[in-house]
Formats: sequence, C-alpha cells, structure tokens
Amino acid sequence: MIKAGIIGATGYAGAELVRILAGHREAEIKWYGSRSYIDKKYAQVYQNMFQIVDDTCMDDNMEELSKEVDVIFTATPQGLCASLVNDEILSRTKIIDLSADFRIKDVKVYEKWYGIHHPSAQYLKEAVYGLCEINRGDVKKARLIANPGCYPTCTTLSIYPLLKEGLIDPNTIIVDAKSGTSGAGRGAKTDNLFCEVNENMKAYGVATHRHTPEIEEQLSLAAGEHVLINFTPHLVPMNRGILITAYASLKKEVTYEEVKAIYDKYYENEKFVRVLEADACPQTKWVEGSNYVDVNFKIDPRTKRVIMMGAMDNLVKGAAGQAVQNMNLMFGLNESEGLDLVPMFP
Repeated sequence: MIKAGIIGATGYAGAELVRILAGHREAEIKWYGSRSYIDKKYAQVYQNMFQIVDDTCMDDNMEELSKEVDVIFTATPQGLCASLVNDEILSRTKIIDLSADFRIKDVKVYEKWYGIHHPSAQYLKEAVYGLCEINRGDVKKARLIANPGCYPTCTTLSIYPLLKEGLIDPNTIIVDAKSGTSGAGRGAKTDNLFCEVNENMKAYGVATHRHTPEIEEQLSLAAGEHVLINFTPHLVPMNRGILITAYASLKKEVTYEEVKAIYDKYYENEKFVRVLEADACPQTKWVEGSNYVDVNFKIDPRTKRVIMMGAMDNLVKGAAGQAVQNMNLMFGLNESEGLDLVPMFP
C-alpha cells in the first residue's frame, strides 16, 4: 500500500486528491496538510467527507512528512514546494507538485511570468513534466513530477498530434480557452464572488496569463522549433470544466480521414483521451468529474485552417486526476487505478 501525504489538502485540487485517493485500492492518505486548518477535522472543512475521513489537518512540514510517506502531493501556491524541497527529502520520497514551480525549464522565464524568485532551480532539469500521454516513459523513472497546469493539459493534448506531424503552421496558433471558477482556487477574491461571476463571462489575463509560457514550451517541444501563441482565457459561471478552441493554418490540403488518422495514431490506445466522432464538439458536461479529455477537430477549407477543440474537468485531469495518474506510473501500478470515474451528468 502506497502511503501518501498531501500538502494543501483543503484547497480545491487538494480536496479532489482526497476524493480520488479515497477510492484508490493501492494508496492511503497518511497526512492531510493544511496551514489554514491545523488541528481541525478534515470532515469539518469538507463535510462530504463526514464518516469517510476521520483525520485531523496537520501542517506543511515536508521534512517530517517525507519520513512517513512514499509520495507527497503539493497542491499549493507557486513558490512553496520549491522553497521546501531538498536532496534529503527527495532521497526519501517522491514528490508530485501541482504548482508551476518545476513546469518551466528556463528559470528566467518562470521568474518573469510568476514574479517570484525560484529557490531551487537546480531541480528544474531533473523534474519531469507529468503529461502522461506524452512523457509516460520519463514519468515512470521520476522522483519529482511537475504536474501540468489545467489549460496547458487541455491545449497541448488538443493540438499536439497535428503539430507533431507538421500539419499546421506553428506561427499561426491562437487558443481561446474557458474555465469554471474552481480554477481560481478557494481563496476569497472579489472577482470570484457569486454576484461578479453569475450571469457573466469575461476574458482575463489577456496576453499575460501565466500558463502561456508553459503551453509554448510544450508546443515548442512538439514542433521542434520555438512556438509563440496567442492565448486568451475566459471565466465562465460554472464550477468545473475547461473548454479550449484552438485555431491554426494548415500547411497543405487535407481530408477529414487524414486528420482523424493522425489523432488516432496518438490517442487510440490512450484511455483518458477520447477522440470524438465526426462533427461532435467537446463539451464540459460530458467530462465533468472524470479524468477524460475529449478532443476533436474541424477543417475549414474556406480559410485553410483547422479548428482543434478539447474539453476536460480542470480539477481532475487538469490537476488531481493527472497527479494520481502520475503516481500510478511512478509506482508501477495500473495507470487508471482510482481513476475509473464515469463523467457525472447532469
């Protein structure tokens, strides 16, 4: 049985980790870390865990935690994991970091976009970007995982096959993205109040969103050249879900069958990426509560572009589910253990 600890267990992503691991047959949670709720019963913070989780919240002492568990999940703000990790801790336990601390390999890019100093840049080269469908082999051998961001996961998986096969012009990519409010975290913010969000939709982080360099880095690796994109996220009045619509110019004329064959080449054996049938557009409601990403495309011969679409649950495949998927690979388990979550509807 894998012993797991969670730092940041009372945030939305942390709570989703608790929910998923509660149904995992090969893992058990030994440490519910939460700086805000130390000594408070976890089920008093999240009453859905009443008579399911009897444990009390503890602090974020990674040093002590590393002596007690096999894997540590850090579902914390940027900078915390990087400030706590060290060689001694990594010699004792594996770490799956759900923040952005180890996702971007260029420390100068990270510090520019996040506006903070990186205290442990020496681990950037070692950290594996935990997008399992692309980096599965490296994930299996890792001791430090950079769990991908929600927007980058959905965007990369939607675009990756056509970019990898050289079918689209990498200099023409535009990404329009939309997310439910849980993506902003559980902290109290005026912009996330009910009256601000309800009956409203808005763009935010226009040309400045912090996931931009992460997406660009992953697409650059796929293209084999430096890729710059326009990325515009929007906040929509729903709890969960991400929908991305990406546009790019085609390098040549192609048929539906040719493009579909490319997506199938990359994803037909991937349990959690579902390539939809012709003309079916991904929808957030059909992936909610699950680790699935639904993707599809539409060729526009009039503009010689292709529209690539993806939908997923930002808290599952976009955070906690992906983290558990990484854990399963790291410990040699069935990759889908604990993640056979049928999408919820309505």
